[in-house]
Amino acid sequence: MKPMRHIFVFALALLLAGCAAGPNPHAGTPGPEGEVAGFWLGLWHGIIVPVTFVISLFNDNVNLYEVHNNGGWYNFGFVIGAVILAGGIFKGSEGRRR
Repeated sequence: MKPMRHIFVFALALLLAGCAAGPNPHAGTPGPEGEVAGFWLGLWHGIIVPVTFVISLFNDNVNLYEVHNNGGWYNFGFVIGAVILAGGIFKGSEGRRR
């Protein structure tokens, strides 16, 4: 392999390693309200993620993702909510078929 290709592969590997998810030490522990977010709250957070993102740019007290969650079920709800939202957005941009 050429030297530039080695550098590119190394840089790509570093980039991908930097995107890897780490452990969540707050998973399963109650938040300030004394509750742990589950599937339904994850679903809601996934649906409202665009609004939450814009607000989080201007307010440091707003986060996209609830860290005090129950793990897999919250994540599943979050992804399903985001897919519901994305499906609605993409459906509207398809246009009419004749």
